[in-house]
Amino acid sequence: MIWVIGAVAIWLGAWALNVWLARGPATRARALLVPALFGLSLLVLWEGIVRGLGVPSVILPAPSAIFERIIVSLPILWGDFVQTFLKGALSGYVLGVAAGIAVAQIADASDFLRRGVMPVGNFMAALPIIGIAPIMVMWFGFDWESKAAVVVVMVFFPILVNTVGGLAATDRMQRDLMRTYAAGYWPTLLKLRLPAAMPFIFNGLKIATTLALIGAIVAEFFGSPVRGMGFRISTEVGRLALDMVWAEIVVAALAGSAFYGAIALIETRVTFWHPSQRRG
Repeated sequence: MIWVIGAVAIWLGAWALNVWLARGPATRARALLVPALFGLSLLVLWEGIVRGLGVPSVILPAPSAIFERIIVSLPILWGDFVQTFLKGALSGYVLGVAAGIAVAQIADASDFLRRGVMPVGNFMAALPIIGIAPIMVMWFGFDWESKAAVVVVMVFFPILVNTVGGLAATDRMQRDLMRTYAAGYWPTLLKLRLPAAMPFIFNGLKIATTLALIGAIVAEFFGSPVRGMGFRISTEVGRLALDMVWAEIVVAALAGSAFYGAIALIETRVTFWHPSQRRG
């Protein structure tokens, strides 16, 4: 019980420190320190409870065991990362985004297509990945191409819906102003409508970052070569090696967070003029 009492005491102390930091002046250092301290205190609490209560590792391994597994299995984890994230998720993400924006541009030029695409896009975006993944694996094989195909399907429709909605965001007065400058369709699109659609497009891009990694991992459950995050998670669960499962989860979480953060950082540079990017 000493482990539990000590972990709870540390967690309560970190909580009190976080409350004090949150009440202070808003600075970049405090903004980074508060979530970091909260996360570390949760890890300490997790470690203390698992060790103090003697929780079996096949149910919940301690963070120290997970960290040790990460260090020992770095080559395996790197190979799984390359297979799932770089080959499956990232390639599918790029293809899905490019296709979604291209189709949105075509649909925007036709009122008939725009009225037909939006309901279909909303319907397809709601399709469960469990139903799509086995079909793509049968069509494209067991390697990363089928995972990229699943990601393309999952990414395409959110990008399409958000882009079409963003291109329609400008009001009549703005479009009339462009006409007074004798601007045609393409100058209006490039100088007015596309910049105005950027907040919508980036909203779709951020949603798609999460969908891409989830799609690639889940698709590997239905067929994969002897590598990949989804393959490793499914096989190691069967072997009761939960420390390796958690190691893959940590890698996936770090990769997904970094991917989302990169898109969010680009958004702040591109849509700096939008009210959502204003501070204070």
